[in-house]
Amino acid sequence: MSVQLAESMRRITGLLQAGQYSAAHAQLESLVAANPTFPEGLRLLAGAKQALGDSAQAESLLRRALELDPLWPPTLTTLAELLLLSGRSTEALPLLQRAILGAPPYPRAALILARHYLDRGQAAQALEVATPWCESGKADADLSALHVAAYAALGRQSEAVAHYRRLVTRAPDNPVASHTLAVALNAAQQPAEAERVVRQTLLRNRPTAALHYTHALSLLGLERFEEAEVALRECVSLDPRRAETHDRLAQLVWLRTGNIGEATGTLDDALEKFPHDDALRGTKAALLQGAGDARGAFACLAESAARVEAHPSVLIRAGLAALEFESVTALALAQRALRALPNDHTARKLLCGAYLGVGEGGRALSECATLLKATPDDQYLIAMQTTALRLLNDPRYEVFCDYDRMVLSSRIETPAGWPDLKSFLTELTAHLEALHNPHGHPILYQSLRQGTETTQDLSRSHDPVIQALFQAFAAPIARYRNHIGQGQDALRRRNRGATRFNGGWSVRLHRNGYHTSHVHPRGWISSACYIQLPDCMQAGHTAEGILSFGAPGMLTRPPLPAELSVRPEVGLLVLFPSYFWHGTLPFHADQPRLTVAFDAVPNLSPLTSP
Repeated sequence: MSVQLAESMRRITGLLQAGQYSAAHAQLESLVAANPTFPEGLRLLAGAKQALGDSAQAESLLRRALELDPLWPPTLTTLAELLLLSGRSTEALPLLQRAILGAPPYPRAALILARHYLDRGQAAQALEVATPWCESGKADADLSALHVAAYAALGRQSEAVAHYRRLVTRAPDNPVASHTLAVALNAAQQPAEAERVVRQTLLRNRPTAALHYTHALSLLGLERFEEAEVALRECVSLDPRRAETHDRLAQLVWLRTGNIGEATGTLDDALEKFPHDDALRGTKAALLQGAGDARGAFACLAESAARVEAHPSVLIRAGLAALEFESVTALALAQRALRALPNDHTARKLLCGAYLGVGEGGRALSECATLLKATPDDQYLIAMQTTALRLLNDPRYEVFCDYDRMVLSSRIETPAGWPDLKSFLTELTAHLEALHNPHGHPILYQSLRQGTETTQDLSRSHDPVIQALFQAFAAPIARYRNHIGQGQDALRRRNRGATRFNGGWSVRLHRNGYHTSHVHPRGWISSACYIQLPDCMQAGHTAEGILSFGAPGMLTRPPLPAELSVRPEVGLLVLFPSYFWHGTLPFHADQPRLTVAFDAVPNLSPLTSP
């Protein structure tokens, strides 16, 4: 490579890293015209065209680059990424396999392939791809973190911890190994040790944005929120375009202030410096929508989405906001995104939701059928499928939503060590109250309004009182599984073998508090257990605070009302399929409404079954 060409590449790479795709594109056009047989120039030009929304030209350029050098792993991987985005996985996967076997070793190919498997719910395949790289020490921090995520998706967090303990023992000065051990400890709900490991790694090595981010997650797990905020700000200072950090920082500031403007202040500063960064702008829109301002989220993206060359990710994010208030607009945005990425999973989910909003139940049902082939246990997809069936008056709806059989309520038994249930719940209330945000602001992206939710996974709590509660859930879960039986439908076909908890949390609602109708996408069996109730609910004379099933948490034409109501009682545990739309009505009392909920899923590991 000539000195002049190397200098041009350095300058262009800087433009791409700064998100200045139009400027980079113009310079790359000139560079490729002068150097038509330079594969890396063709690859970068393809990336610029893809960023500007021209996927067809990007693919053509990448194929030209492969003709010049069929074995160059970066080109193979970039083309595979483009094909995966357009849903052409059968073409993409062989390219990634070639890249993984290429020279020099190219961890990004393994990262993309493993992430693809994880996104498709194929965690075992993701683990198989990532493990050799992580064992050999050739994996970077991103691939190693994904390796941990694959273990976690299989419920094997303890194995991930053991794996990286061994790597650290073999190579104590390897910062990737020690960093990933902290990631694994966080995934295994061991934030105290994770914080110690990552803090020592920061002291011994050059601080990176990724290290500060993992440190922040550890501190969040320990509920040391002020220190976590400092760590996140350190991360942003090193990498101001790291969207996930801005998202976490905004959520943390929101918990403290309840002010979305203050929460997104640092993100707004980054957007002033990088106004064309679609990931940052999409993060801002998601935060606004998570705070309940769907129209503001749409307005944040409206100008970008109106561009002819708008990136599909912008169209999808804008469409998700529009889905809450204007289904016709959401439909148009989904269709535009799918013209660029015909088989994108998220865009097709958006299309399905928009069809429900405009009353096209048949088209929504067809989309669901296609999507469920790839991710058959996605509870949100199943919920949309059942909603389409209901719009169509299809008798199959009764199979999916047999409320009489699939919703089961029973009082939990008094755990050993307490004289009666009342005394246990009184003590439990005090322990749960201590875990709730004292500022009184809800977590972003959740269904609750006017209340707070705990931030730690209660199913993994070391508190003996909370442990006793989750142990008390085992018998009702077993009864529920015996009650529903086995079958071939979305609920009963998974009723085999052991189960495990896939998250547990507590919600405390205040006066006028309620839950919007929602589902639990990654669950199987979901729940609500009532720990403390206002007097107005316990009296049983009004509909205040009742749990309702069946009303979709999205626009439909015509609107669909709730079909079942369950009145709360202290000590009552309600179990139901995770794909059931469910929400609560507001209540008007100064006393709080305190609940604990969990998701249970089929256990893929011999550990921790409820």
